[in-house]
Amino acid sequence: MIKALIVIIYFVSLFFITFWLLVLAEKGIVKEKSSLNIKKGKIEKVSICIPAWNEEKTIIETIKSLLKLDYPRNKIEIIIVDDGSTDRTSEKVRELIKKYPNRIIKLIQHKKNQGKGAAMNTGLKIATGKFFISLDADSIINPNALKKIIPYFDDIEVTAVLPLIKIQHKKTIMQKIQHCEYLINFFYKKLMYLLNCVHVTPGPFSVYRKNIIKKLGGFDENNLVEDLEMAFRLQKHHYKIIQLLGTYALTKAPATLVQFYKQRNRWYKGSLINLLSRKYRGMMFNHKYGDLGFFQFPMIIISATLSIAIFIIIFGIYIIKPLMINIHNLSYINFDIIPLIKSFVQNFAFRDLNLIPVFYGTTIFSFALVFLGLAHHYTKENLIKNAKSILLYFILYPFILSIIWIGIIFDFVTGRIQKW
Repeated sequence: MIKALIVIIYFVSLFFITFWLLVLAEKGIVKEKSSLNIKKGKIEKVSICIPAWNEEKTIIETIKSLLKLDYPRNKIEIIIVDDGSTDRTSEKVRELIKKYPNRIIKLIQHKKNQGKGAAMNTGLKIATGKFFISLDADSIINPNALKKIIPYFDDIEVTAVLPLIKIQHKKTIMQKIQHCEYLINFFYKKLMYLLNCVHVTPGPFSVYRKNIIKKLGGFDENNLVEDLEMAFRLQKHHYKIIQLLGTYALTKAPATLVQFYKQRNRWYKGSLINLLSRKYRGMMFNHKYGDLGFFQFPMIIISATLSIAIFIIIFGIYIIKPLMINIHNLSYINFDIIPLIKSFVQNFAFRDLNLIPVFYGTTIFSFALVFLGLAHHYTKENLIKNAKSILLYFILYPFILSIIWIGIIFDFVTGRIQKW
């Protein structure tokens, strides 16, 4: 049983990486459009909504990044929705509004915290722009973002366009791991776009056609991951979502393992709940949704299952069990390990190694490095400079994800489903 499971893990890992490399080889990364020429044509108004809850430390930096956007000032409407903050978020925003009287900045306050989806819908109701944009209160945006993104809406089938997201501060081990993770994931999302498989429209500067979002009923106010649910809804109605790499938003990542666990527990739990819900489970293995239904959706469940299996096999069977046996055996010789080490070195022979896992492991690692190199190339990051982050990513990230998925299963069993 264990050997069969290991073979399945090898096969799925190789298949997954090879599949996306073949997609890249066949379709190639489509050259992104030129920036919008402000001097020519009609410039559409955009409404940027910042849902905020106790964001006094970051929200001013976020708003100031919007004030620096290379786009006509009178065509940018900034809407801050204070979702029942108990700190000085609203006070700081009011101070900033006074400093920029010629900019369109609106502050709306909820008396009680209602959740991000409700805050987004409040902003959506008063938005006057043709395009509606979400922006997390701990993120900042590249000045060229609108000029890069808006031209894609010339295609009437396009309903959402997403920028690349990078980590702003990379001080702790967890932030360095996430820096590498984001580069890989957004390169992967670019490939997903080639097959119309994008399944999440993240908080940092996802740009939507406002009329379509309103037509679909706005954001789900009772969802753990309203951005993922919105992408699911857009895909269900066959609207096109585009992922770009030519412009980016910077976001603040969890600094500690505990913060990372809480964030990803919510993200992955929310994705699983939506995927298995009555609303969306019918999209899986449904020919109407192409590669999204036959490949991407199943891979979410398969990846979660294999992540747990890898943890159990590596830690439970190949580390903890042998460790306990060896400790027990060493107790008979008073833990005198020097003779054992000498004997192992003298008798070691490569022919005694099981070359099958070595072959598969080396192949998967090599393909992963190729994928990693491509991700750095297309996101314009320095592979050598990020070597430390990459090493930490390969060593720690798979096991951290396994722990998160195990925690999610435990939450489901015990009935713990937190609010947003």
